[in-house]
Amino acid sequence: MTQPDPSSPAQLSNAAQPARRAPDPDIQLYDTMQRQKVNFTPGTPGRVGMYLCGPTVYSDAHLGHAKKEVAFDVIRRAFEHFGYAVRYVANITDVGHLQNDADDGEDKIAKRAVLEQLEPMEVADKYFWSFTDDMAALNVKRPSINPRATGHIPEQIRLIEELVARGHAYASGGSVYFDVRSWPEYGKLSGRKLDDQEEGVREAVREDKRDPRDFALWKNAEAGHIMRWESPWGVGFPGWHIECSAMSLKYLGEGFDIHGGGLDLQFPHHEAEIAQAEAAGHPFARYWMHNNMLTIGGEKMSKSKGNFTTIRELLAVHDPMVVRFLLVSSHYRSVTEFSEEAFTSARSGYRRLTEALGETERRLPTAPAGSDAALDARIAAHVLAFEDALRDDFNTPRAVAALFGLTTDMNAALGQGAVGRDTLERARAAYLGLGGGVLGLFAGSTESRQDDTEVVSALMDLVLKARQNYRLQKQYAAADELRDTLTAVGVTVEDTKEGARWRR
Repeated sequence: MTQPDPSSPAQLSNAAQPARRAPDPDIQLYDTMQRQKVNFTPGTPGRVGMYLCGPTVYSDAHLGHAKKEVAFDVIRRAFEHFGYAVRYVANITDVGHLQNDADDGEDKIAKRAVLEQLEPMEVADKYFWSFTDDMAALNVKRPSINPRATGHIPEQIRLIEELVARGHAYASGGSVYFDVRSWPEYGKLSGRKLDDQEEGVREAVREDKRDPRDFALWKNAEAGHIMRWESPWGVGFPGWHIECSAMSLKYLGEGFDIHGGGLDLQFPHHEAEIAQAEAAGHPFARYWMHNNMLTIGGEKMSKSKGNFTTIRELLAVHDPMVVRFLLVSSHYRSVTEFSEEAFTSARSGYRRLTEALGETERRLPTAPAGSDAALDARIAAHVLAFEDALRDDFNTPRAVAALFGLTTDMNAALGQGAVGRDTLERARAAYLGLGGGVLGLFAGSTESRQDDTEVVSALMDLVLKARQNYRLQKQYAAADELRDTLTAVGVTVEDTKEGARWRR
């Protein structure tokens, strides 16, 4: 169960990838377990195994999901940029996650199924595909593997059996609980000592537990519970925590590289994952990474505060790429603020990048052959600054600043006249490879962007010819009105000895 099959489809797909640059040995990341930045060393040279705790698919995804998914998407893309083959596993929770993260109460999906008068798997599929659509809009790459909890019941049962056999779990009333007292290391990720953990805070104390802090591995399905499976302990369903231990070990193997998730999952979910795997004798994740939360108007998002927003609602108002730009403009371990002021700034910043890229692409077809050595050197320096920022715990704000530095130099050079084709190609490759490939900011194909550029260029040629005709006919007011209209939408017209020239 614990070693990935080298002949599996995911492994074969990794092997079939085109040649990469030599893996970069100088990446540092913040390891929550060690509470400091450390040098990253993969378990298998040249490969990275990443596991991310995915959503519980019982409702539309919210902004917290956007923050987490975009953050780890960039981390994955950065590893790929630095030459690593990445197997990225992100689970889907479609059973076992009870209300308030407790061991009592209703299953979130089962409860929603009753409300919507659907089968539980209809609910899970409905919101899984809704989540997938939201991620596609935000240009988040699909995982290598997207395992579901309901598809891995046998693996979860086997892991529970191992824990029972080793004396770290016990059956009681048709349920099975992890014996927290049997594993003194419980709490090492969050830094919470067992004796200091308050009893019964996150869950009601159950009589079938030896200790209130013990957590469910398998739950007895009471009469009327609509999600149920046969097990050695009777008919029931898995607890929330066991699925991630079982599925990460299945697809990434023992001692896999990175386990990620939101800071709110550090305790008890990730703490339970570690205990379940290691108490069963399976070395678990070697690095732990957690993204911070987001705030709306300075307050943490909360349904009770009335500032709860789904991704779908947000994307009905804002350009998805502006949302992504706002997210990558703050560090994954920092709080991200969502406000109208933040979006105004993000729109302005993103437009500055896209216009510089668009102007670079527009100039390419007619650019003279050759290059500018000084400008080439500045482009290379910005690329190096971008990569250094990503090597330093995936510091996306510094990476974005490097792109703005590139934009400042390119705008200055383009404003001064013609730039050699080779230099334009280097700048374009930097925008697309770094801003597009790593930060994921330029969604859409190169071909479609080139088509758009050609259409805009052709239309602008017609506009400038019309303006010139007005001037030749001494209809200066009409010529000025046309120029002012262009200025209002961000297009500058410059009259030179060679004729009129435009730029965004």
